[in-house]
Amino acid sequence: MRSIFADVVWPALFLQSRLLSVPVILAGLAIEYFFVWRITTLGVWWSMLADVAMNAASSLLGIFLIPAAGIVWEVFPGILLYKGLNWGTFNPITWAGTFCMAVLINAALETFVLAKGFKQKMGKRGFAWLCLANGITVGIAMVTLVIRPIRG
Repeated sequence: MRSIFADVVWPALFLQSRLLSVPVILAGLAIEYFFVWRITTLGVWWSMLADVAMNAASSLLGIFLIPAAGIVWEVFPGILLYKGLNWGTFNPITWAGTFCMAVLINAALETFVLAKGFKQKMGKRGFAWLCLANGITVGIAMVTLVIRPIRG
């Protein structure tokens, strides 16, 4: 079987590959479980089920949404940033933007699953807590990129 490599890459594409790695998924499930258990009216077992369901949804939809958000970033504001600062795609500001987009996308999807699938009233406070939980998880994925970079 032949491997096909894209000629165009951007940080969100790299990050998404790590968000789908088994260690990051397991860490995310463990971390986010405690947030779900504390911010919802669900019991221990229903919180576990909700945790798995919301992470499954954010993983499946994130496969498309996080890289797509990265492309949007590349078009605007990235193109202005790169020209203005004479930087390439892989710079600290783009990585920070990628982190924020991934956190917000995952938290929004997970809030939706908890609200619609488990009839939980999430509100801004619940969304903020899920942003924190996802910030930890996405942060772990980003650290793995530093510790063990993707080689082409």
